[in-house]
Amino acid sequence: MLAWFVLGLCIFAAVFLVARWFVNADPKAVARALRWTIFGLVGGGAVFLAVTGRIPFAVLLGLMALSFLRRWRGTIPSFSQRAAPSSGQSSEVETAYLKMVLDHDTGSVDGAVLKGRFQGQSLGDMRVDDVLELLSECRQVDLRSAALIETFLDRVHGEEWRERDQSSSYAGAPGGNGPMTREEAFHILGLEEGASEEDIKQAHHRLMLKMHPDQGGSTYIAAKINQAKELLLGA
Repeated sequence: MLAWFVLGLCIFAAVFLVARWFVNADPKAVARALRWTIFGLVGGGAVFLAVTGRIPFAVLLGLMALSFLRRWRGTIPSFSQRAAPSSGQSSEVETAYLKMVLDHDTGSVDGAVLKGRFQGQSLGDMRVDDVLELLSECRQVDLRSAALIETFLDRVHGEEWRERDQSSSYAGAPGGNGPMTREEAFHILGLEEGASEEDIKQAHHRLMLKMHPDQGGSTYIAAKINQAKELLLGA
């Protein structure tokens, strides 16, 4: 009788400690512990069935345990990703011409025009021809803004705008406004006057990784980046 009483006290104490830990613990830790507990019970049951000679049931339970573990490991990254950014999160990028906003929840992108003829307007509200005109202007003076506009056009209008751009009067050509100056070259590479040769090479490499046509970038912008590097390095 005393043994049963002691066993009852131990069970009560164990339940109390587990409940206390459950209330105070991090939800992620609780979920992780629960998964391991379930996996342990299922795996232990499979071992018990195998030892007692019930091989078919042991194999079935073992497969269930492996399936559970595989599915759990596959969902860990997505769980952490869901827990990290809460709804309503967005990223902003600002250049001389634009303030772009990316909505993490929907993947939509839009931008406000900060200067030029279309100042104060939203890219999403502008006609495609107007956006292409703004793109042409930015290609001459601000390649970072031009790259953002191309990203917007790709997301909102697909590949069709590129055919329209090439066949329109908005498609500028490198050197269309005369030879590039050193000031323009530094601006294109995002550097200050007096940057070292190594800084120029690193900036060129970094930009080409993003803007190279093989990566979905613009042939025009890639040509400008190469032109800026050649001018500054005297190649």
